[in-house]
Amino acid sequence: MADRVQDVWGPRTPHGRDTEWPVRVDQELAVAEDEVDRWVQSACVLCSNGCACDIAVKDGRMVGVRGRAGDRINHGRLGPKGLYASWQWSDQDRLTRPLVRQNGTLVEASWDAAMDRIVAESKRRQPLQHGFYTSGQLFLEEYYTLAVIGKAGLGTPHMDGNTRLCTATAAASLKETFGSDGQPGSYNDIEACDALFLFGHNMAATQTVLWSRVLDRIEGADTPAVVAVDPRMTAVAETAVRTGGVHLRPLPGTNQALMNGLIHELIAHDWIDRAWVDEHTLGYDDLAQTVEPYTPVKVAEICEVPAPDLRRAAEIFGTSERVLSTVLQGFYQSHQATAASCQVNNLHLLRGMIGKPGCGVLQMNGQPTAENTRECGADGDLPGFRNWANPDHIDELAQLWNVDRQVIPHWAPPTHAMQLWRYVEQGSIDFLWISATNPAVSLPALGRIREILGKQELFLVVQDGFFTETAAYADVVLPAALWGEKQGTFTNASRTVHLSEQAVAPPGEARSDLEIFLDYAERMDFRDRDGHRLIGWKTPEGAFDAWKECSRGRPCDYSGLTYDALRGESGIPWPCTADQPEGTDRLYADAVFPTDPAVCEDFGHDLTTGGSTTPEKYKAQQPGGKAFLKAADFRPPPETTSAEFPLIGTTGRSPYHFHTRTKTGRSPRLRRAEPRMWVELSEQDAAELQVAAGETVVVESARGRVEAECRVGTLRPGVLFLPFHFGYWDNADGPPTAANEVTITEWDPVSKQPLFKVAAVRVRKVKR
Repeated sequence: MADRVQDVWGPRTPHGRDTEWPVRVDQELAVAEDEVDRWVQSACVLCSNGCACDIAVKDGRMVGVRGRAGDRINHGRLGPKGLYASWQWSDQDRLTRPLVRQNGTLVEASWDAAMDRIVAESKRRQPLQHGFYTSGQLFLEEYYTLAVIGKAGLGTPHMDGNTRLCTATAAASLKETFGSDGQPGSYNDIEACDALFLFGHNMAATQTVLWSRVLDRIEGADTPAVVAVDPRMTAVAETAVRTGGVHLRPLPGTNQALMNGLIHELIAHDWIDRAWVDEHTLGYDDLAQTVEPYTPVKVAEICEVPAPDLRRAAEIFGTSERVLSTVLQGFYQSHQATAASCQVNNLHLLRGMIGKPGCGVLQMNGQPTAENTRECGADGDLPGFRNWANPDHIDELAQLWNVDRQVIPHWAPPTHAMQLWRYVEQGSIDFLWISATNPAVSLPALGRIREILGKQELFLVVQDGFFTETAAYADVVLPAALWGEKQGTFTNASRTVHLSEQAVAPPGEARSDLEIFLDYAERMDFRDRDGHRLIGWKTPEGAFDAWKECSRGRPCDYSGLTYDALRGESGIPWPCTADQPEGTDRLYADAVFPTDPAVCEDFGHDLTTGGSTTPEKYKAQQPGGKAFLKAADFRPPPETTSAEFPLIGTTGRSPYHFHTRTKTGRSPRLRRAEPRMWVELSEQDAAELQVAAGETVVVESARGRVEAECRVGTLRPGVLFLPFHFGYWDNADGPPTAANEVTITEWDPVSKQPLFKVAAVRVRKVKR
């Protein structure tokens, strides 16, 4: 097989529109194929694509991986992270025993000693003193168990995950437009579309297998038009230009103006299905009035995008038969994130392009199990896409869990991650449990985060497979089993559920996250109203069955799924019921949306201020299954350039690393491919700064600095790019290398997602 570091997307298998994506099985083994003892079903967790795979096991160790040919997501393919980093870390410097801080030092301890310490600290605190900060990388069964512990056991609203950093806006925009979370589209829309719009989505780096799927359509007959919205000249943008599409390079922080301009053009040229809009949506007049001033000339002034390019992009959207749109961090990590993402939904609604082959919207995820975090309620939402402000939904959960409804925190909106960390900073939360994430590298303004983690008053539990930068601050460190070492299910960005079987035993005394949460619940002696144990399950499958009942009748209905069904050839997309045992490829084929007040997950917000819509005002609109065309004017970002900080710094992903490199940084192939931090400057900015490629520069903001090797690329002038993967676990004595040393503590008013895409910075060359 070709070196997938050099050839990231692998060989092409071209095909035309409305034809099946051909199978291509990718494989990487550390032993000869005939030496493999057994193959174990799973799916890759190193991006949000959810590629099905089999794990090769020999002598009780993971020794390789291959793609599953019959799976609907990847048709056998795997990306470089899946091939070279999904299992290679398994025997490297793992946590194998609990650690407990004694006299300022972390020392090994027994599980009883560690859990007794946690439970003692927990029991001496009130529920509202507890906070839980989790991940987008656990399994569904673990999220649901954690949600029940927090919401029905302790009764704390202080629960969120690092999904707030990557996918909160996906959920928020879907709720605002359609009434509920849940991707309307399908990856199969790639085969059916004749135009593909990627809004702030560098698919070539973030979801390499999905991009190979796009490339196979582009190289085949009936090539779809590609429009890329990104300030960088990425591989996606290069493809758009090469194939006669459009590359729009808006100034970071101006996405909302750009989107208003695209909608303005659709309306001005009557590229809309007004009859469909009148029948199935609300808010057209307000939207039309809001976008009316956003002519191509005005948008060009704000975004610094040529007006002809905007007109051409709008024409492609307005005149194509079938358009697929994908959205990711370039839109999500900004100050008008939800507003801009809702405009993508609006484009499709204006043309009636929803629920049909090739006419999908994919508000993407950045993590493999982020969808489950949202479904199960481990991120602040209520389980089953229920509405915090709907008393009937609270009663449903109270009955399901057999607890008093007053135990379930619903008196105010749940605590989002940025507020949770503020509460820890202020001291009102002084018990914080972090699972499977590394905020000492991933959160914005890291100097502030280190101060919070280091507070003497804070009791900090860190649950992970490796000793991370965050674990160094913990009072108790719990060794967790990782992928391949435990069983569970997870759902990818297109609602497809996969079962990941346990292939090998975890190292030493490490336990699955589910076992750890169940142990805590039992030691805390959480009970229901009848005195029975609140959590009645003891196995992953038992947790899955409990979740099925929680999801029954809700938009994310899993009631027709079983572990046995998921052991079949392919993953299955929800909703999956007894009437739909094969699942559902696309939502809203009937153009009926879950906006009814009795069903909807949220009553909505003002997209500019974030103010909540009251239940009474929402009901007065009489949505009755119609989608919302929400509008907002453009507002400048909270931080702009100045004479002191003349450049805009933006962060993002690399095709070779995932998050803070706890796995990919331990892959020899990927570490060689990208061993250290780097910063990309435009040719113009590099020339003005007299910096050449390969030289070392310092990037500084008002909050901190990063030292990195310079790359000279084709960014728009005035913008620089930093990958956010590089921290300090393998560079403890080196210069600052985490991109979030320079990012800002601000967030979108609706989704509460931080603004990683806009930070005022300056650059200087380091003289050796």
